[in-house]
Amino acid sequence: MSKEPLTIALVGNPNTGKSTIFNALTGLRQKIANYPGITVEQKVGTSIIGGVLHKIIDLPGAYSLNYKKLDERIAYETLIGSYEHEEIPDLALVVVDSSNLDRNLYLATQVMDLGIPVMLILNMSDVAKGKGISINPDLISNSLGVPVVAISAKNKSDIDQLKQKISESDLEVPEPLKWGPDDSLKEAMNLLINEWIKPYTNIPESARSIEALRLISEGEFNNAFYQFEKEEKGKSTIKKARELVEKGGGNPMATEVLSRYNFIGECTSNASSITSQTKASLTDRIDAVVTHKVAGPVIFTLVLLFMFQAIFSWATPFMDMIDLLFVEGGNWVANTLPEGMLNDLLVDGVIAGLGGVVIFLPQILFLFFFIYVLEGTGYMARAAFVMDGFMTKVGLHGRSVVPLMSGFACAIPGIMATRTIENWRDRIITIMVLPFMACSARLPVYALMIAAFIPSTTILGIFTLQGITFFGLYIFGIVMAVLAAFVMKRIFPTGQQTPFIMELPAYKMPKWSVVFQNTAERGKVFITEAGKIIVAISIVLWFLASFPKTEMPVLTQTDNTEYNSSFDVTENPESYQLRHSFAGQFGKIIEPVIEPLGFDWKIGIGLITSFAAREVMVGTLNTIYSIEEEDGESSTLKEKLINDVNPETGQPVYSIATAISLMIFFALAMQCMSTIAIVKRETNSWKWPTAMFVYMTALAYLSSFIAFQIGSNL
Repeated sequence: MSKEPLTIALVGNPNTGKSTIFNALTGLRQKIANYPGITVEQKVGTSIIGGVLHKIIDLPGAYSLNYKKLDERIAYETLIGSYEHEEIPDLALVVVDSSNLDRNLYLATQVMDLGIPVMLILNMSDVAKGKGISINPDLISNSLGVPVVAISAKNKSDIDQLKQKISESDLEVPEPLKWGPDDSLKEAMNLLINEWIKPYTNIPESARSIEALRLISEGEFNNAFYQFEKEEKGKSTIKKARELVEKGGGNPMATEVLSRYNFIGECTSNASSITSQTKASLTDRIDAVVTHKVAGPVIFTLVLLFMFQAIFSWATPFMDMIDLLFVEGGNWVANTLPEGMLNDLLVDGVIAGLGGVVIFLPQILFLFFFIYVLEGTGYMARAAFVMDGFMTKVGLHGRSVVPLMSGFACAIPGIMATRTIENWRDRIITIMVLPFMACSARLPVYALMIAAFIPSTTILGIFTLQGITFFGLYIFGIVMAVLAAFVMKRIFPTGQQTPFIMELPAYKMPKWSVVFQNTAERGKVFITEAGKIIVAISIVLWFLASFPKTEMPVLTQTDNTEYNSSFDVTENPESYQLRHSFAGQFGKIIEPVIEPLGFDWKIGIGLITSFAAREVMVGTLNTIYSIEEEDGESSTLKEKLINDVNPETGQPVYSIATAISLMIFFALAMQCMSTIAIVKRETNSWKWPTAMFVYMTALAYLSSFIAFQIGSNL
């Protein structure tokens, strides 16, 4: 192998352990982000192999290179070198599931046609062995003409074996079209390449055969990512090519697929065999209960209840520690630096704003920890399967389940995941209701209100009223999504339904190092991404809340012994300054609109700033209340909310009714400009994001109004 640094791409179907191999190869030398301009996850890292530092790219999972979905297109473009943000790989490691060899090798044969060095990794060899499947890697290597290594990604020794195999690779390019298309298909491919693809498109030469096969199968090039000319010429050439296949007795849509699978069958017939007949597997026995039409939904509900109770309860000690750290840190800075504008900016702006959100890091970590555990064990796919029938009845496609569940983390990747839904009606309904799912950005608001105003009463010995309220908010979002979908099902015209097909992976113990590593990475993203916004908004908000400088009037007595009542005699100078600042004046303007919901002007400012990112709401409140504190005072945000009193009425600003109203508003309102932007891009129209913003905000306002009015009169 060359001693020069290489770019190595990991390619494979979903659920083949590709990411586990990536994590094992790169360790901590990796970063997770989104591809530029799109919210498909990109993982890049480095690995030292044979003393050389190589770049490793974990491409999105794909079943084929026909790129009907965005993640498949990204994988395809990267492999052929047409994706401007990644260089063409020097080596493609195609990861396959050893227990499902034939299906996984379809993608491998496509990658082999791209003119780049390929190595086949037979992962999950331990799972295959447990199913009584015996595989001879050498025979498969001889049949395919590429290096093959059988491993279990969980074993460090197997990863070392993989590194050795990569180190010894001569980077030989496999023979293209080794699967052997018949004469009519070859003729059709050559016609399409020579008469249209080569002269009129800019697609790389290495991809021309694959693209010709895709066009013959699809019969159109509407989804083409490359530039092309002579559209009518292209259409007529595709038609001629398909006619050639039909004259040869083949079906343009199926000829390539059948030929590839025939070749794969020949390659694996002698190299793979079932050595023993096993009884019903553990997965089958568990699924008999977990996917049962009655027990399945009950188990799913209990899993969610336990998860959200644990998130709230287990994170509390860590949150208290972080809260104390920021309070004491703010006090130290305030007492160390000389008094002045810089002191106020750092303490009341940056530290208060950032501390108001960092405190919720433990809950974010626990949330993603549980999500990764459920994914790692294989239960997440079962949850989608269990909910399929119900989702279909209320107007959502079975494929909507996975995007909706992704919405628990963030609505943006969930909306992107709707690209797997082929029917436009089903897809648009899913997009329009997906923001109701309680994303992690809402979690700080929920946690703050629940901790401050919901009693921690124990119920049934193991649950608390706070935990049940937390769980109830997530269920509330799900119920509202279902009701909205039910209504939209009757508004939008019915389209052609497509079946829901999903592969259920075998149950397995999650790889804990991967779970913890991914959880830590998500926490890092939360701190860095949210932190940037929060610090910026906190500085702007501090300025708006600190200026113009206003001196509190001196109390005077008039001739008729009546006191000047232009200000509250019990109000402190800091509170007076805040009320007369730019922020206070703006808040007072919008207060009449939100007062029926139980919100004051401070909450109103938070509602505006949280449109940048929902979690900014907490940072905004912390900044405002920190500025309002009297000199020498310092307390947690929870204490500030509990003790806040309206200077005009003398009544507490917050009550249980106010807290519930605010949580309902955040559960339903479209408080996320990033989601608005991604809906616009996915629908290619401002109509849908505008409709989403209007109907969700109106629903949130009405629901909060009802909740507050009822709660205030109980």
